Amino acid sequence: MTTTPTVVLVHGAFADAASWSGVIAELQGDGIPVIAPPNPLRGLASDAAYVASVAAQIDGPVILVGHSYGGALITVAGTTENVVGLVYVAAYALEEGESLGELQGRFPLSPLVASLKEWTYPVPGGDPAVEVTIAEDAFPSVFAADVPADVTKVLAAAQRPLAAAAFEETAAAAAWRTKPSWALVAAADEAINPEVERFGAKRAGATIVELEGASHAVAVSRPKEVADLIRAAVRATG
Repeated sequence: MTTTPTVVLVHGAFADAASWSGVIAELQGDGIPVIAPPNPLRGLASDAAYVASVAAQIDGPVILVGHSYGGALITVAGTTENVVGLVYVAAYALEEGESLGELQGRFPLSPLVASLKEWTYPVPGGDPAVEVTIAEDAFPSVFAADVPADVTKVLAAAQRPLAAAAFEETAAAAAWRTKPSWALVAAADEAINPEVERFGAKRAGATIVELEGASHAVAVSRPKEVADLIRAAVRATG
């Protein structure tokens, strides 16, 4: 008897677990076990350790799905023993020893970079650290151009900021070297250059699906197509 893997959905920066709502509904409709834990967004090593700890506490096989920055996290956390597959959704697929900034820097910068707003947050025993969000006026075009305006307005207000230090931390491992992977490229992404998504996916040897006209918020705008790729991963590993 085969065990259906549990799907763990890892959101990225400037979003929260609710961004997976449509995908969750699709997977639950097929009886696929799924959870979407909160991503701390405080740093690559600590966030990946958290995701790994979530996966390790699940009985049976796990498929890790990462959106955006979440892709960098599943790349590291995917070395957890019971993880059987990785799915990248408009995401970064890093190499071991590589940072987000380094990978991005090989390609023309996306409009996101000029649209970031800096904030600070307290750090025990040290100076305040910097975190970033997307400026609200730029959020619709950069993050969610194919999402209805009323929904986008809410998403912009509910952003989860990312610690700026996360851009410079390097990946401690590249789980795609030993685990099968799938990748969805959002062809109209203005947050991550689609070339970055394609490059990482090809390097990882991923099974790639590309969605024309899809924004960075592809899990919100095209949940069925995102779920279809995850279903393929579940079928292949279950």
